Amino acid sequence: MARRCEICGKGPRAGRNVSHAHNVTLRRFEANIQMVRAMINGGVKRIRVCTRCLRSGKVAKAA
Repeated sequence: MARRCEICGKGPRAGRNVSHAHNVTLRRFEANIQMVRAMINGGVKRIRVCTRCLRSGKVAKAA
């Protein structure tokens, strides 16, 4: 399953962990993706959406 928002396309970003001893390792910042039942073209469909799209009202949740 791709960790990507189907509305805005937001996905994982790369970053670094930095320890107290300044050891640097690579890490991933995952987007907060939720499975949501949404109204798509008059029908109900399950889509993967980031929480920002949910909060901003870009997705109409199905009842």
